[in-house]
Amino acid sequence: MTPQRVPSLETAPHGRRDGAVVALGLLALLAWDASGLDLAVIHAVGSPSGFALRDAWWTSNLLHDGGRLLGWAVLAALVVNIWRPWWSGPTRGERVAWVLVTLACLLLVPTLKRFSATSCPWDLQAFGGVANYVSHWQIGVADGGPGHCFPSGHAVAAFAFISGWFALRPHAPRAARIWLLGVLAFGALFGGAQLLRGAHYPSHTLWSAWICWTACALLNALFTRPRPARVPVASSR
Repeated sequence: MTPQRVPSLETAPHGRRDGAVVALGLLALLAWDASGLDLAVIHAVGSPSGFALRDAWWTSNLLHDGGRLLGWAVLAALVVNIWRPWWSGPTRGERVAWVLVTLACLLLVPTLKRFSATSCPWDLQAFGGVANYVSHWQIGVADGGPGHCFPSGHAVAAFAFISGWFALRPHAPRAARIWLLGVLAFGALFGGAQLLRGAHYPSHTLWSAWICWTACALLNALFTRPRPARVPVASSR
């Protein structure tokens, strides 16, 4: 008897490829952290008087506030998509899973950020703040600033929608690729704006992207895991 499947984000598993992206991404992030490039990049855009673009209209209002509103608008559209689908192929259960995975990413990164002792670059003494630089790997070590800055919560307004790649991949591969490229482009744009404002190091954005991809890949594997069919119970009559 053929195993039954639970509502899924995709019908054909790509676990090895998705796992390889997780592993290679983690290695790249660890290499970036070990390089010390976070400080080099942030010193290139900041000065002892702070960050010139911190309150600029296009970084603060357009890409920060506007990006957040765009994320909520796309999420609302995905909810509508449950009843009025944009693409043929994904079942209603898959469309519901798409929304749930997106919500999981939107909640996961801000939750991690809430418990982080890492302060933002604009809080460092080198840029007119009060904090000392402490790597985010020194978990629980206070840097003298307000903390709660790792990973990048704002970039998740884009990266949470990596879920769409997994939802569309088995049904509309071209649309899935376009969706993924758009998500990554907006994530990089939002992360770049926060970098120029002094709100985040590059690694904060990169870690947010990796966390969202990993969460989507794991939840996708969970949703697509085959479930054995129930064996009918023989009648005692």
